[in-house]
Amino acid sequence: MKLRQSNLKKLPSESYDVLILGGGINGAVAAASLAAKGAKVALIDKGDFAGFTSSNSSNLAWGGIKYLESHEYFLVNKLCKSRNHLMRSYPSTVKEIRFLTTIQKGFRFPPFFVFLGTIVYWMFGRFFTQPPRYLSPSALARTEPAINTGNASGGFEYSDCYLYDNDARFVFNFIRRAMNYGCIAANYVESLGSERQQGHWLTRARDNISGEQFNIKSKVVINACGPYVDKHNEMTGEETEHRHLFSKGIHLIVDRVTEQDRVLAFFASDGRLFFVIPMGPKTCIGTTDTQSEKPEVEVTDEDRDFVLNNANTLLALERPLTRADIISERCGVRPLALKGRVGVADWVKLSRKHAIDVDRDHQHLSIFGGKLTDCINVGNEVAEIVAGLGIELPYADKVWYGEPGPSAKEEFLHQAKLMNLDALTKPSSWEPLSTRLWRRYSEHAFELLEAIRADARQADLVIEHALYLRCEIELAARQEMITKLEDFLRRRSKISLVVRREDIINAAGLREACEILFGDEAEAKLQEYIDSTAPEQKDMSLQARAS
Repeated sequence: MKLRQSNLKKLPSESYDVLILGGGINGAVAAASLAAKGAKVALIDKGDFAGFTSSNSSNLAWGGIKYLESHEYFLVNKLCKSRNHLMRSYPSTVKEIRFLTTIQKGFRFPPFFVFLGTIVYWMFGRFFTQPPRYLSPSALARTEPAINTGNASGGFEYSDCYLYDNDARFVFNFIRRAMNYGCIAANYVESLGSERQQGHWLTRARDNISGEQFNIKSKVVINACGPYVDKHNEMTGEETEHRHLFSKGIHLIVDRVTEQDRVLAFFASDGRLFFVIPMGPKTCIGTTDTQSEKPEVEVTDEDRDFVLNNANTLLALERPLTRADIISERCGVRPLALKGRVGVADWVKLSRKHAIDVDRDHQHLSIFGGKLTDCINVGNEVAEIVAGLGIELPYADKVWYGEPGPSAKEEFLHQAKLMNLDALTKPSSWEPLSTRLWRRYSEHAFELLEAIRADARQADLVIEHALYLRCEIELAARQEMITKLEDFLRRRSKISLVVRREDIINAAGLREACEILFGDEAEAKLQEYIDSTAPEQKDMSLQARAS
């Protein structure tokens, strides 16, 4: 909270080279890239960082194999290169994972023909991953007993990658890096519109916590509002070549349906891709693909039944999944970039490729579309455009992304081994504690070791059912701008994704965690969370989160 208050005071008192509106993946990488290269950057988001689309993905950072069917070979080639670069840059976070795909009888293509597409995809990926392999129905059943092969005509296994932790954490780490480079960022600060005055932008902003309003001065404005890009451009009077269409996607999180660490891929009853994705001790199932007229969406009973019915048909489960098995839900819209201001598009065929519209006269950028896989390209492209607008980037060649090199990780793991840190890992945990801490915090994980060496109680698990240490919660309180309890439970961590609401609220240690995070406001913040996630408020809270 102190960090946010400090940044709030700086926003109206200084003049910035660039103001970024929106703290999703596009805004986060733009901030990290520009700040690292020496620009004076500010970033605001009307909610929490990664609070909308960027916290409701499939957690997949893939090369876009589905775009082969629509012959978008240039896009697949670009995304595969981006995927490989992302895996090299974040080896602890973005990991290769095998996709086991089942083709049902009567599908529009025979399974071996689709398998040949995975060979082409592997070639586009420069053979960076393990090679694909074709599987008969009996081989599918032997490889993964959780698959119902009764109607299968064949299948195949190939590789892509996914985020080991949740997407919101990945996005926030770019915000954290941007702040390390001097970016002044604040969540829950909303732009009320921007106006060009005497060669600068003046953006009216409101602190959505206190209600206070103030102005932010900048040379350049970058509209990275995700699904709300068009809305903000209307307020500002900016005309763009592109606009957004919206596709709603939902996921349901349930207890693990298989012990195998693979993504099970199918074509759902409507013919679109359907995934069963490992999420630590749980399984994430989805997604839907429904056109929406607006960014505000919610999970409907129809959505739930679609996912559950497909899961029960495609998986060989001991008993059918029901709504009672749902631990949590993810819901958001994919903002799809469409060229042209009028006309109708075949939105199903639209890809997630990004577009950046530039108003050079007004020094204004609008970022449309985009996805996690392509985020490094977006950051580099934004920096190049901003430099072309006359903003000096004294460290233009600075590499602004990636986790520290192998020597830093080896040093951390060695120090952790000397402390016997992994002995603290619970037997039910699926990975060593030291690995988990490095993946979440990279170089900041050394601070956690120092805290534990100074006080062994810093290694205590504070919240029952949650694998988070006291020192992690204290680090979040200092450095991660936790403004509401949901910021920590849903976005800096994935606790509320994998633990039922009632178990969180009744968990031993939750109040202590709130005291660490919020001090004297602990009880009020806890009650705020309880009220906002109450069953009768569930639809409203999902609508507020999703976009």
